[in-house]
Amino acid sequence: MHLVPESRAHRRAIDEHTVCEAIEGIGDAARVNEWAARFSLLGEPNRLSVLLAVHRAGPIAVSDLSLATGISDTSVSQILRLLRASGTVTADKDGRVVRYRLTDPGMAALLDSSLPPEPAA
Repeated sequence: MHLVPESRAHRRAIDEHTVCEAIEGIGDAARVNEWAARFSLLGEPNRLSVLLAVHRAGPIAVSDLSLATGISDTSVSQILRLLRASGTVTADKDGRVVRYRLTDPGMAALLDSSLPPEPAA
């Protein structure tokens, strides 16, 4: 059981090989925390709606996100502030308009894998 941390080495395993594979599957604790943070962003319907809209249509302005999602401008701005702080989206100034785009490739892949396919034209 070469991958079992010393703090757990005293515990008995039924299948040592399977335990090591499970530890490899979990990977680094920092990576697990990073993914847990991504999933927490998806756990609230309004945040998820904003993320999906930015992912599909970005770069997009707050007022356009508000119109598309049915969420108030103020709430969209608060959601975007959180998404910017997490490094998920970036704001680009276009004259007086600020447009948001998805910048986290992990989140983009996650959204791509969970979105239904686009309807055929």
